[in-house]
Amino acid sequence: MKDVNNLREEFENISAQNFNGKPAFCPDGQCDSDEETDLKDYPSYTEALYAKLIAPHVSGIYISRWDIKEIALEAGDSMAIHPRKRMFELLMKYATSRENMQSVLDALEAHMEYKIGIYTELMNGFPASKEVFEPKIVKARKTMRLFPQIIDEYFEEEL
Repeated sequence: MKDVNNLREEFENISAQNFNGKPAFCPDGQCDSDEETDLKDYPSYTEALYAKLIAPHVSGIYISRWDIKEIALEAGDSMAIHPRKRMFELLMKYATSRENMQSVLDALEAHMEYKIGIYTELMNGFPASKEVFEPKIVKARKTMRLFPQIIDEYFEEEL
């Protein structure tokens, strides 16, 4: 029994030294720091927005190629299916004016609200799934709060 206790104590010491009280595995990026990254830290606004809006571990919502196509259509653009990043780049080429970007963000917000509704329905039907979907909803809401900042940072006020 003494060997098991020694082993347990040794493991706890190793864990404390290596992980400093942080979990070794962070599903869905849940352990990421709460530091806000400035959108201007990226080389281009397309890359910044791709990192903030399309990455599911950041935004909480997976946006497929078909989703991007539907978002573009709702915003007033039409596009063929390409790889996700290319489709997002094409969408950003469409969103070069404040008005078009607002249309894209409105369509994206509607899409995210739709997905949040699905997540909420799943949480209500299957309460054990709350720990999976609740962090995604929180991230999605945080991402949507970023939309006005996107407009303000990248588009001057039209008079």
